[in-house]
Amino acid sequence: MTPETNQPVIQIDIVSDVMCPWCIVGFRQLEQALGMTGTGAYIRWHPFELNPGMPPEGQNLAEHIVEKYGSTLEQSQQNRAHLTSLGAELGITFAFDDNSRIVNTFAAHQLLGWAQPKGLQHPLKMALFEAHFSGGQDVSDVEVLVETASAVGLDRAEAQEVLSSGSHAEETRAHQQFWTSRGVSGVPSMIFAGKHLLTGAQGADTYAQMLQKVLTEKDAA
Repeated sequence: MTPETNQPVIQIDIVSDVMCPWCIVGFRQLEQALGMTGTGAYIRWHPFELNPGMPPEGQNLAEHIVEKYGSTLEQSQQNRAHLTSLGAELGITFAFDDNSRIVNTFAAHQLLGWAQPKGLQHPLKMALFEAHFSGGQDVSDVEVLVETASAVGLDRAEAQEVLSSGSHAEETRAHQQFWTSRGVSGVPSMIFAGKHLLTGAQGADTYAQMLQKVLTEKDAA
């Protein structure tokens, strides 16, 4: 995100996974809060795998939710309906269906790490969320990842090389371990100005309160 020049700017680090619907919900709520407070943000996304052991073929979403969280199929359907309604209010299209799948996101995280110093990490993250949740695309598939990277202005050949060589794999693992070693165990986890942590999709009002708190601290410093 690029703040306007006359806005106060706060660094916000967001630890998240592309598979996490609450991560995009939380971010859209944060966007609302930024607008409410007239605050700019320097957003950095950091890797977290909800399912690091997910096999290459992935798993049916409903089956996964029942297996991992002990929900019934009816509860899973109700949760997806709630998310779909909430997403619509925030401009997010959650196109869940009976064939929706959870996939491995380690490759996606590597690509996001590579995109960060190029200034295109944020648009890539948004595009990956959209590809997965709205387009039903397999964001563990190399061709899908390369195409998504190209669509936001990243070099297709370089993206392909990052994924085929594993050049950013070790760095991605290290970043994951950095956050888990500091107690991050769920996503989204948002760290405001390097010191204030909010976990989960907290809502625009809560984010606005945090932004005001950080701005007050900056003014007092």
